Amino acid sequence: MNQLDALKQFTTVVADTGDFKQMAAFQPTDATTNPSLILKAVQKPDYAPLLKDTVAKFHGRPLDEVMDRLLVRFGCEILSIIPGRVSTEVDARLSFDTNATVARGERLIELYQSHGIACDRVLIKVAATWEGICAAEQLERRGIHTNLTLLFSFCQAVACGQARVQLISPFVGRIYDWYKRTAGAAWVEADRAMAHDPGVQSVTQIYNYYKRFGIATEVMGASFRNAGQITALAGCDLLTISPDLLATLAASDAPLHRALDATAAQALDLQHVHFDENAFRLAMNEDAMATEKLAEGIRAFCADAVKLDQLLLG
Repeated sequence: MNQLDALKQFTTVVADTGDFKQMAAFQPTDATTNPSLILKAVQKPDYAPLLKDTVAKFHGRPLDEVMDRLLVRFGCEILSIIPGRVSTEVDARLSFDTNATVARGERLIELYQSHGIACDRVLIKVAATWEGICAAEQLERRGIHTNLTLLFSFCQAVACGQARVQLISPFVGRIYDWYKRTAGAAWVEADRAMAHDPGVQSVTQIYNYYKRFGIATEVMGASFRNAGQITALAGCDLLTISPDLLATLAASDAPLHRALDATAAQALDLQHVHFDENAFRLAMNEDAMATEKLAEGIRAFCADAVKLDQLLLG
């Protein structure tokens, strides 16, 4: 059995790509997209007709609507391949606007429903700012399930659990990147690999906390830099993995064992915590890594949204 098939015994495997033509070979259950992945996909010749058709069909409509229709078009294509859910992201430029995020999430769901897609097959991705978490809480109350992304800290995860969001995406690789860059010449890769990887440790802490206190929010590790980070989180609820790393796992027959276990987590001696807005903002301020990576991630997604706008304008 290869590592990808072995991983599927413990964890729901999710494809992290907008390139839906790559997905079938790996047979993922779910898929995730974001503005950067969609931007990358629409610049490939295979997807040029899809972009052109969407622009032509909705010429003259507001640009934000055309973008949402393009995202939904990709989502529908993905859902024709996978059995599970697709995550579609709200424009990152709305990351600090609760009401606008709610409205955009509702519109995305309405567009999916107009294509005959049931609400439970879509997760609306929202940046895990305080405003984004509040928006997700409102969407969840309206029966629209959410995926809180750009999540780098324990306080973000706790607040998402309090809001009863469907799923969170803690970013393993970007946490790893920050600690490696900060350590500089003092970084020893072998000493910070697998269970000692700071990104892996972050997801493990969140997973154990959720399972210990019966928090139903699903944990989906994301943003991986190497296969070792993935295998070190075998047993996590879900892992969203790029096509390159899916191929790496499929090509390896090295043994793979469960690393995270819900039953074992329930026996851990952990303290239950709560974050209101003030405590959340203070905790984020105290966490330089989370503050920097959240801001950097939003800036990058905003920049790619602008580039996508430009493509839509022709």
